[in-house]
Amino acid sequence: MTSPQPEPAGIPVARLAFRPLFLLASLFSVLAMVVWFAFWHGDILLRPHGGLMWWHQHEMIFGFGAAVAVGFLLTAAQNWTGQPSLRGAPLLGLVGLWLAARLLIAFPMGLPAGVLMAIDLAFLPLAALALARMVVAVRQWRNLVFVPILLLLAVANLAMHLGVMRGQLPPIREGGYLGVLLIATLMVLLGGRVIPFFTSRKLGRPRPADWPMLERLALWSIYAVVLLQLAVVLGIELPAGLLGWVMLVAAAANGVRLARWEGWRALHEPLLWGLHLSYAFIVVGLVMWALAMTGVFRVELALHALAIGGIASMMLAMMSRVALGHTGREIRTLPGIGVGLVLMFAGALLRSPVLAMFPQITHWTYNLSILFWCIAYLIFLFHYTVPLLTARVDGKDG
Repeated sequence: MTSPQPEPAGIPVARLAFRPLFLLASLFSVLAMVVWFAFWHGDILLRPHGGLMWWHQHEMIFGFGAAVAVGFLLTAAQNWTGQPSLRGAPLLGLVGLWLAARLLIAFPMGLPAGVLMAIDLAFLPLAALALARMVVAVRQWRNLVFVPILLLLAVANLAMHLGVMRGQLPPIREGGYLGVLLIATLMVLLGGRVIPFFTSRKLGRPRPADWPMLERLALWSIYAVVLLQLAVVLGIELPAGLLGWVMLVAAAANGVRLARWEGWRALHEPLLWGLHLSYAFIVVGLVMWALAMTGVFRVELALHALAIGGIASMMLAMMSRVALGHTGREIRTLPGIGVGLVLMFAGALLRSPVLAMFPQITHWTYNLSILFWCIAYLIFLFHYTVPLLTARVDGKDG
């Protein structure tokens, strides 16, 4: 169904969720990385709720990652369902809630931890409610899957908050793992829809026909990974090695799925190869995570393959495309975006497989991966701040 086209009204930044959330999330990620860089050099720029280690983990997942995911879903759902998405004052209220949580967690001002938790937790359930309203209105049950994923993200967020309130490390660690795996699952779902479509359209080739069994295995295996990690968060003891083996199945199925999308034909187009390579990093991250569970190296290294190479890189490529198409502009790779994607993937390699092989260069890998992220997202902000803040160039709403 096509999205409705009412007369443009209100300030442009409040017309669709991608506008404020892509902009603020990208800016926030750069600022958060600057704080993290300073921390590794002995400068404490913030004294946030939970301490800087907790703050970095939590805010990159539930500050940056969740905001981009919600911005994309609330925008895409209007196209999927034909229902008007959140806009105007309700959208600004949701964004204001997200922003208030970021500010209050960074500068808690003596507020009780329960108050900070309540403000932060509200964002994802409200976004899920807005998404569910559109999907249920047209009985588009295929897209209802995104609602429980957002709600489970709120559960992961709750675990991290409860962990810091009670001084318990396991809920913090496992809640963070669940958050990363849930956002990676979103990337698998969305990537499976848009990557082969964008590739075939750009290349003028028919999209490869889906193999139903492979599609089911690729999706249900990643769902199983999430459910098993949820069980760990809830304190349920799993059989030894089960989660690792399911991760390997998910990695294999999604690796074959990716290969069938013919990404090698898109090497001339950064917005396409960026999507293909970021999906490949999800496969790499799952394999590394399974290996880490055998004690070969730290799980944190695998997590960063997923978080930087898989999630943040795919988000950069998708935002760069969506922010052009939904503002009425020609979809093309703007100058420097390809460089930004290369830097993101270089940072992922340094922070994950390279660091796993050469742990003695930890300081340099941390520094370079942070700098590469900042440069990549500053390039995005340079090109997209004005389009995100101004009306569509074709005069349409959105």
